Amino acid sequence: MDKQAVKNYLLQLQDNICAALQQVDGEVFVEDSWQRPEGGGGRSRVLADGNVIEKGGVNFSHVFGDGLPPSATAQRPELAGRSFEAMGVSLVIHPRNPMVPTSHANVRFFIAEKPGEEPVWWFGGGYDLTPYYGNEEDCRSWHQTAKEACEPFGADIYPRFKRQCDDYFHLKHRGEPRGIGGLFYDDFNELGFEQSFALTRSVGDSYTAAYLPIIERRRAEPWGERERDFQLYRRGRYVEFNLVFDRGTLFGLQSGGRTESILMSLPPLVSWKYDWQPQPGSAEAELLDYYLTDRDWLA
Repeated sequence: MDKQAVKNYLLQLQDNICAALQQVDGEVFVEDSWQRPEGGGGRSRVLADGNVIEKGGVNFSHVFGDGLPPSATAQRPELAGRSFEAMGVSLVIHPRNPMVPTSHANVRFFIAEKPGEEPVWWFGGGYDLTPYYGNEEDCRSWHQTAKEACEPFGADIYPRFKRQCDDYFHLKHRGEPRGIGGLFYDDFNELGFEQSFALTRSVGDSYTAAYLPIIERRRAEPWGERERDFQLYRRGRYVEFNLVFDRGTLFGLQSGGRTESILMSLPPLVSWKYDWQPQPGSAEAELLDYYLTDRDWLA
């Protein structure tokens, strides 16, 4: 098991994604390196008020410590009494144009060790798409790229990760999906270290291939105050999920992580409206009635 190889890959992945997004936007990410007093650190990169990206962050972190928070050991009692390392790249891109979907991606590696015992390790990650105005071409291309990234590792991988994504990115208190899904996996080690790592690289490397064509197709589409208002309203759902359900956010805050980096995923502007309902037959209603359903986009 080569932890350094995983770390090297993650650092390079952060570089590659930032370079690709900078080329699309024309502005550059600002880097903020940080250290965690309990052990480890990272580098946060943020692009704000860009030409395409209203706010985007691409974070790398590598943290370690002697013990895990109770929320982790309660679910995985075999981790109690072990030191841990967690490293990963996590990103969220909030475009300015409401016709361009928000996207999220994450790939990570976790290992917990104890002298005299075998290490407990796994990979996790995936990516998901959150449109404000639905487009079937974008949904199909997003999922097709995700499927192709998984295919070398087994015919069952994409449908399983797709289903797990639909289940995970679901606002239980609203009874609705956050977006149109993609891939999600966690606690993954069933292929052995080398192949599980290869799968994670395939997922991480395919993110820009999935997202950048969508940006290019939608970035120049016209929009106005109505579309902006709806975008800000739907961003509220994004905030609700990240603060109530997201495992990475909760683990980071409970384990003493860097708050600025953890909450980097939140959009710069958002609104909540009491019991707002879309006009029947509108594009806003279509998003809720057709696109935000757990459907097979490749059927």
